[in-house]
Formats: sequence, C-alpha cells, structure tokens
Amino acid sequence: MNCYRITLLFFLLVLSGHAGELKELYLSTQLIVVTTADWNAVEGKLQRYERGIPRGDWKAVGEPISVVVGKNGLGWGTGIFSADALRVGGSDDPVKKEGDGKAPAGVFRLGTAFGYAPEILWAWKMPYLKLTESVECVDDTASRFYNRIVHRSSVKPDWNSSEHMLRNDELYRWGIVVEHNSQRVPGKGSCIFLHIWRGPEQGTVGCTAMPREQLELLLSWLNPAKDPLLLQVPSAEYVRLKGKFNLP
Repeated sequence: MNCYRITLLFFLLVLSGHAGELKELYLSTQLIVVTTADWNAVEGKLQRYERGIPRGDWKAVGEPISVVVGKNGLGWGTGIFSADALRVGGSDDPVKKEGDGKAPAGVFRLGTAFGYAPEILWAWKMPYLKLTESVECVDDTASRFYNRIVHRSSVKPDWNSSEHMLRNDELYRWGIVVEHNSQRVPGKGSCIFLHIWRGPEQGTVGCTAMPREQLELLLSWLNPAKDPLLLQVPSAEYVRLKGKFNLP
C-alpha cells in the first residue's frame, strides 16, 4: 500500500471514527490469520505473519495449520473494530451473541496466556496465569464480572454461570485469551480463547482450537512487544478486507 492510499484510508477512517483502531492494526508486527470456507464452516486454517516494522510488508511464518472454530461457525464479534465497522452496510452476516456456538470474527488483541503448569515455559513471552480450582471465567450476563477471568476465592461471587478453567481434560493445558467484547457488553459473548482441540472435526462453543504442539509453537512465537493481533473471518471476507487494511 503506497503512502497516498494509507493517508487517504486514514483520513476516511478518521471521519468514520476508526482512526485509533486503524493505528493499532498498522502498529502490529505480528498477525495471526484464521480463515474458514464460509460463515457456517467449523474447520479452518491458521497462518502466522510477521514484519520488521509497523506498516511494513507482511511475511508468512511457518506453514498453515488446521484449526477449528465454533461448532456453529463464525459471527462478527467486537474487537479493535466493532461488528458494524467491519460488516458491509445492510449485510445479513451473523453477529456473535452469548451462547450461540459461534467463534467471533474480526480483529482482536491477544491477552494473557494460561495453563495447568505452575509457570509458563521459559521461552514464552506472553503474561501467564496459572489455573487453579478457584479460577473461573464468568459467562453470566447479569454478573458484574461478566466476561472476566476471576479467582472465586478473592471476590464475592454474583454469578449463576461460569466456566471452571482447571478442567479434567487437556483442552486448557495451554491457552491464550482473545480480547473479544472487552467492554463486557452483556450478551455479546464471553470467555473466548485459543486452546487445544478435541479433534479436527469437533467445533468449540466459541473458541478457536488447534493441536497442542501447534499451540505451543504459537505461544513460543508470540511477543507482546510486537502487539500481536488475531484476525479471523471467512475467506470471502478476508479478500474484501485485505486491500482495505493492507493485510498479507
């Protein structure tokens, strides 16, 4: 994208109120792209990208890997852009809601890594949360802790529904928080992660999942100093957004 196009796009987004979001996207130097065949597809592909400087050219890192998304596919979520900012005007595209079995589509920051181990592996750089029996992610829309990971022992619980993060399986042995619905608007979706999958054809309740070894590779690559972002959309939407946002 040449300087004229960048300047013009920045000006247009200033007018539409999205200059800050555009700046975040341009400053990032690590990008995870997840694409699926369509809005209802469960299986997808994940590709890592990196660049040396903000607004530089993206270069693929490694080979694409297989992932799964929500058991009911994808729906526009709220990340660094709102759902309305990315949807085509008058579109009938699905929008992520609490309990719909869809993973959020859009552009998202990545937050804290988590896992069953006492501490993160030595080469990993993301902040880390050790999961204990007290750690829960609240999905009760009436709770003041909605869409937050909390230690039950350190707060006064006011929820009737939550996800216990220390599971009796391997799904959360490693994971990372996807910062979807960071404003915690009730009903827009909660507790979205990248985590280990059950298998290649088994969709999640709203997360994006992959084989353990691939998630470990991803976590060893991520660097908070590089402002990593996750972009996940159906392939047709990726083509539409690619030129608009100078995507790889």
